[in-house]
Amino acid sequence: MRAIGDDRPAAWPIRAEGLSVRAGRRLAVDGVDLDLGPGVHGVLGPNGAGKTTLLRALATVTPPAAGTLELTGQPVHAGGDLREIRRRLGYLPQTFGYYRRFTVREFVEYLAWLKELPAHDIPAAAQRAIDQCGLTDRADEKLRTLSGGMIRRVGLAQALVGDPGLLILDEPTSGVDPGNRQELRTLLRGLGRTACVVIATHVIEDVAAACTGLIVLREGRVAFRGTPAELAARAEPGDDGMTSTYERGYAEVLR
Repeated sequence: MRAIGDDRPAAWPIRAEGLSVRAGRRLAVDGVDLDLGPGVHGVLGPNGAGKTTLLRALATVTPPAAGTLELTGQPVHAGGDLREIRRRLGYLPQTFGYYRRFTVREFVEYLAWLKELPAHDIPAAAQRAIDQCGLTDRADEKLRTLSGGMIRRVGLAQALVGDPGLLILDEPTSGVDPGNRQELRTLLRGLGRTACVVIATHVIEDVAAACTGLIVLREGRVAFRGTPAELAARAEPGDDGMTSTYERGYAEVLR
């Protein structure tokens, strides 16, 4: 029984204890503990640190090798029934396949159908996601005609369809031009007011602008967890005129 006045969530959107995940034969995530609620949570780390592998586990693509993982209060394990979790989850991988002859609308509606949204809700849900991602004017264009940055937005729209409470986004601003990048950061901040949003990124500015909290991975383990301001506070004194305090703080925790 929870104590009176205990304001912790009854079920964290993401809770992991001693989570380890393999990428092939390599242990890419090693003994990670997480308890993430609503907000935008950034995952940083150098190449090979385990960011994508961690997100694949959180998206139920790769099963845990050890430890425990719960999503929206339900355990995730190999052989388990993950359909209910996946209905509540939106996932944007680093790369994703799509039918080039589909229009934006057809693709987002198709993904809504795969998520088992009620048929009568799909058109409105798809339109809402398309509008959120700034694709209203492109909704009836074929995917084969779109730039890489626009395709990335389509990928984000399919993750958002159905208003999931848990969003796992791997490099969501990759390939997006600077002007549109700011719009996406604003969108992410808005989503984090009610949803648990986890983004992996190499772009420190994304973390500073959009994230309420962050995790730095180093060789599959958590090297730092805190707020962007706390990361900046780790920076060595002085200003080289070339790097931000966030970048210097990030470099410091990886030493």
